Amino acid sequence: MTLMSLLVDFARTGRIGPLHCGMPLSEAEGLLGPGRPHPAIRLLGPDVDGYPYAWGGLELVVTRHSVSGPWIRLSPGAAVRLPPLVLPDSESYPSTVLREELIAGLDAVGCRHDVDDLLTFGEQSSVLTRPAGVCAVFFPPRRGDHVSGPEQHCLGVLHKRDA
Repeated sequence: MTLMSLLVDFARTGRIGPLHCGMPLSEAEGLLGPGRPHPAIRLLGPDVDGYPYAWGGLELVVTRHSVSGPWIRLSPGAAVRLPPLVLPDSESYPSTVLREELIAGLDAVGCRHDVDDLLTFGEQSSVLTRPAGVCAVFFPPRRGDHVSGPEQHCLGVLHKRDA
């Protein structure tokens, strides 16, 4: 599996391997090992909703002890940091994914996508996949991102929210 095939599969299905909305956090931690809880969870306790547990660039937002939103965060110009269950040897993949590359990958597998008007504004752009409802958010590279073609938008996050 490559980073691009992982991203396209998530966008198409709404699943990151065995991880999906609605699964218990305990099951996800059984597969991934203990996650790093958001500071709000540490402060307010495990019953607080809407905050993520993180495993490098993978985050699982938790509501009522179940996964309500899987996220993959990328840092253009850096290496990907994802758990081996999600992407073995992830550090060997650069995390710069251009908008045009992801769109081409979606088109190649017949994954419909539309501009997401809610998250397209300023220099940011976004698409929403159908029927999975996965949102891809793209940004221009920041200074110091070490990305060739600074005029192109890079994928910053790919995420799904439970309906």
